[in-house]
This record gives sequence, C-alpha cells and structure tokens, in this order.
Amino acid sequence: MECPVNFRFFKKNTHSIAALIPLLPAVELVHKPASGIMLYSFATMQAPFVFREVAQSVSDSIFIAGGPHPSARPSETLQYFDYVVIGEGEETLPELVDVLQNQGDVSSVKGIAFTDMDGKVVFTEKRKTVDLDSYPPFSPGVINSNIEISRGCPFGCSYCQTPQLFGHSMRHRSIDQIVKYCAYHRDIRFTSPNAFAYGSNGKEPRIDKIESLLKAIPEDRNIFFGTFPSEVRPEFISDGILEIVSKYCANTTLSMGGQSGSQRMLEIIHRGHAVEDIITGAEKCLEHGFVPVVDFIFGLPGETEEDQLESVKVIKWLTGKGARIHSHHFMPLPGTAFENAEPALLGREVEKLMGKLALDGKATGKWS
Repeated sequence: MECPVNFRFFKKNTHSIAALIPLLPAVELVHKPASGIMLYSFATMQAPFVFREVAQSVSDSIFIAGGPHPSARPSETLQYFDYVVIGEGEETLPELVDVLQNQGDVSSVKGIAFTDMDGKVVFTEKRKTVDLDSYPPFSPGVINSNIEISRGCPFGCSYCQTPQLFGHSMRHRSIDQIVKYCAYHRDIRFTSPNAFAYGSNGKEPRIDKIESLLKAIPEDRNIFFGTFPSEVRPEFISDGILEIVSKYCANTTLSMGGQSGSQRMLEIIHRGHAVEDIITGAEKCLEHGFVPVVDFIFGLPGETEEDQLESVKVIKWLTGKGARIHSHHFMPLPGTAFENAEPALLGREVEKLMGKLALDGKATGKWS
C-alpha cells in the first residue's frame, strides 16, 4: 500500500500548492503534520514557524521541503527535514515521492539535497529548468490560482531571489495553454516577474506577443494585466503597450517596480533602469488613464539619508501627479547578493512622509 502524501496548507503557499497538486495523485491538504509523506513549501518569513512545527511533530512522517527558503538554505532546512527539493518542483517532487513510495534510490533523483548516514549533506545533480507548457498552472476544481505566464528573470537585482530560483532566462507559457486555463476564471490575473516582458527575452518588450495573448482571451473575461501579483518594469512601459492594455483589459492601475528614487542606489542594487524611467513610466500611465502603483524599498544596504531624501522627492512628485506608493522595508533574503547585509536606518523625514501618505490613502505597505 502506498504511503499517503500530505501537503501543508498555508495562505502564503497556495500558488505552490496549485502548481504541484495536479502532479501528485491523491494528495491531501492538511493544517498540521500528518503521518506519511509530508510536503512543505515556504519562504523565509514562514521558516521559523515551519521549523518549530516540524521539530515538535509527533507524526510518523517523511518531511520534504521546497520553495524559496529551503532552496536557498538546504543545509539549514535539513536540520528539520529529510529531503529538500531545490528550485522548481514540477519534475523533481513527483519523482522523489515515487522513489520514496517504492523504496528506491533517492540519490538518483536530480535536484534534491538530503543527509546521508554519516550526517553529510548530499546534493544530487542539478535539474534543468522545466517547460511551463508541460505542466498546468493550477488544478481546476481543487485550487484555482492566478495563471503563471512567465518564469525567470535576466536581471540580477541584489535583493531578489527570482533568478536564483527560476534562472536568468525568461520562459513563457504558450498562449493556447494560458487561454485554456482562462476558462476557469471570470477575472483573469497573471503571475510574472514582469508582465510586459511576456513572449520576449525579458530584456525588451515584444508588443506583438502581448497583443496576441490579450486578443486571444475571450471577451467575456475581465483581464487584469500588469497588476498585482505581477508588476512591470518602468523602462518597459510605452504608449504602444498601454494602448493595447487599454483596449483589452479591465484594470485601471499598473503595478510598477521603482524601488528607489536615488540613481546611486539603483546602480548599487543592479536594478537596470534609471530614476528617469520611473518618472517617464508614471507619466505615460497617467496619460493613458492608469494609476501607477509604484513599489519602493526603504532601508536598502548602503542607503544614506541623502538617498532616502532622493526617494522622498520622487515619491512627492509621483503622489502629487496622482500615483500611489506601495512600500517595503528591506529584508535580506537567502541566496541573494544582499543575503548577509544589514538594513539601513530610516530617516525621520521618510517616516513622517510615509505616515502622512498612508493616512491620505496614497501609500500602503511597510517602510520601517
């Protein structure tokens, strides 16, 4: 009799669950450890809770971890888990589960880490990135999720885990496959590191590919393109793309990754665009009737009060024109260039401005 397979459910990991459930027959969603093969997918914010839960578990389980934190910190994760799936799980996880159920040789499974009998951490051969069209974005009738249209990123932002998890080459799900899964939603929302890079190499937009995608989606669907949970890079924003989004889509906002109003900081974090791109992108959005929702990160390593005041100046200009701000406070993530970096202290003027903007409904998020 096969060992039961259980997936620990969190609100924060529904995307992972949606992508992996179709590949694991008879998997059960659970809210605490259960006997059998116990699967977890989690990010750094959830890691302390997950590690504590697994350490205190009394279930008879084989614990398998995947997701951003385990992929970046496999040795740490293996202090609590039996196996770690590194990077993408579509091919690796079903193969590992099958090997475990049939008592096979786990060392034959590519893309995992485990601890051998001598207490040594073993890394198996790295697995190639997956073809998105070979795997569904979610399981209809079980968990419906946003439709992942692209994966990977050619940029190397110092704070971001995406290239480490999914590679530096951008891959896209085909239009036929995307349209197929649009049938399960009335409101269509996409997951992508940069929605305006769909169909391209990720370094410059392909307007023809974007229009082909949006045009293929049935007219009775409400399309939200370039909004959360996706965002767009400011230098990808153009009159041509915005005209297409206006024609086919229902959204009135666009989520833009700006990250800093200091050109010095944009260069330090290897962002790959200029402050002027943020301003120009926001202006174009407003001209076409879209409210730009611009991301800023405060407390970046090496950020000075002068850099923060540069961001304040850009934020004042943006909100004065009608844009909204979504702020974050820098958090070092494992596997990134800033993994061991300390956040910079936040200046009083930034605190005061962001507090006022939040009260006025022009800013959301956390800045300290």
